[in-house]
Amino acid sequence: MGLLTRDYETVPCTVEVSHCFDSLHAHVKFNDGSVIHPGDEVLVKGPPVMAPYGEVVTEEREARITRASGLERLWTRLTGDFEFMELCEFSFSEEATL
Repeated sequence: MGLLTRDYETVPCTVEVSHCFDSLHAHVKFNDGSVIHPGDEVLVKGPPVMAPYGEVVTEEREARITRASGLERLWTRLTGDFEFMELCEFSFSEEATL
């Protein structure tokens, strides 16, 4: 992997989608132990996994991991904290209303 080049991997994965009262989530687990690093992209192949209300659906799929170049990885590490702060909402008002 060079400073500007990208690598691709296709790996087996397990997709779990939950649509329950207690939990609404979608998780992808790589069956071969692959690890995702800052700047990497993951594309799960196949049609969308739909879970009816009250159920958890688990499917075996393949995922394509696009590894970030060295420059992309560095940029992601340097700017990641700033992007996280965009998700935060702060209020410094003195008035407390209930």
